[in-house]
Amino acid sequence: MDNIWNKTIGPGGKWSGAIGRGKLIRFTALEAGANVSMQVFHAKDLAERYNMPDTLKAQHTAHLTRGNVLMSDNGRALVSIVEDSIGWHDPLSGYTSRAATDTKYGTTNFQEQRNEWLRSGQENFAVELVRNGLSMRDMMPVVNLFSKVFCDDDGDMHFSAAHCPAGATVTLRTELDCLLVLSNTPNPLDPRTTYPSVPIKIEVLSTSPMGEDDYCLNYRPENRRAFENTWEYHTLLGGI
Repeated sequence: MDNIWNKTIGPGGKWSGAIGRGKLIRFTALEAGANVSMQVFHAKDLAERYNMPDTLKAQHTAHLTRGNVLMSDNGRALVSIVEDSIGWHDPLSGYTSRAATDTKYGTTNFQEQRNEWLRSGQENFAVELVRNGLSMRDMMPVVNLFSKVFCDDDGDMHFSAAHCPAGATVTLRTELDCLLVLSNTPNPLDPRTTYPSVPIKIEVLSTSPMGEDDYCLNYRPENRRAFENTWEYHTLLGGI
């Protein structure tokens, strides 16, 4: 694997960018307790994006890990999770708001704290969506990488504070040209009252073409159907 590009996203930081299909995207938590909220769009048709209900329903799960595929609202495979050192990522809890951030961590604003103010996921996503020709109408469910949120028998959601150690990694593979929108802000269910966001390293790497024995392809029958829809899309455009 060749390292094509890398970047470190600091606490409270945000980033967005288009990444071509057939690339690996490796996220590394540089300290314990990381959370990075992620939205995924089809870069060549921004009306197509990650569909959280279909992704979870089709794969019979309420969390994401190696083998899972993030499916689009057109039934295609957007990205797949090919490596995962911690085994659980949260697709349920959403992102932080300005009001919730002020309530939990204390009121801050750019005018007074400048770059030390505490960002919310909502604001970070709003900025990056506009930068990519989108708007608040395009706000969507996120995947909270590195966070574990589970439900008990009564349906109550619980955050696992010790889930993510320093050095934890998760690697995605792009199955379509994808626009990633990232916010390195706390999980809304994180009970800590000090702003816990930590630096995240993101790397884009080259990879070999997938084969018939690919783990994600064969993880569930529904995954194969999503891949087949993606392959059909590329074939009709004259790709391979």
